[in-house]
Amino acid sequence: MPATNFEEWMETITYQCKHVVSWNDRTDRLVRMDFSKENNRWNDEVTRDEHLFKEKVEHFLLQEQAIYGIGGYNELRAIYAVSEVFGKHAEEPRRLHIGMDIWGRAGTTVFAPLKGSIHSFAFNNRYGDYGATIILKHVFTSCTFYTLYGHLCLNDLAGIQEGDVIESGQAFAHFGDLCENGHWPPHLHFQIIKDMQGMKGDYPGVCKQSEAAFYLKNCPNPDLILQMMPFAIIAK
Repeated sequence: MPATNFEEWMETITYQCKHVVSWNDRTDRLVRMDFSKENNRWNDEVTRDEHLFKEKVEHFLLQEQAIYGIGGYNELRAIYAVSEVFGKHAEEPRRLHIGMDIWGRAGTTVFAPLKGSIHSFAFNNRYGDYGATIILKHVFTSCTFYTLYGHLCLNDLAGIQEGDVIESGQAFAHFGDLCENGHWPPHLHFQIIKDMQGMKGDYPGVCKQSEAAFYLKNCPNPDLILQMMPFAIIAK
């Protein structure tokens, strides 16, 4: 299914999608979080120290009186220079974020937006990686696609198996803390994937700029499901 057709089709099932995290669009405040190179708020001094980074994110959300921070799709970021996972010494390192991040508290519950089954899962335990990761497969008459949930609690992987059915709106995971989520401040990396390309338990959430056309087509805007960005305010 061509990218535009997929996105048009997704818009026809938006009404079926449940919230991936619990929030109320009338009472809960969301704030946009910008990790692009142009935003000096998240400089190297902050992001190279995982504990300071976590503290600063928590303070930022508190200051903005926001339940979650959100953003990052198709965002060119400098923060990936902290990890070899993104090829920091490569001629062209990976820097373009192709999922959407929801920043919040460790332990925040994650829900399935649509009925699916567990395609695969893994503990991607490298510094800067996803940490605990679950990928769901969603099958419709006219389309099959996948959703990836990264930076989860390690306990979420216990007792699950590939093929397990996850109902729409079912709680199945939680935001992980530093030691289990790739050493990032607690957040969920959420990504739509049309073709897993044979991968299991992992799929790139950050790509090279030279590969952007392919990955942005294969991983369309996650807000097609989340429907959160229109409610997010711009930080002070």
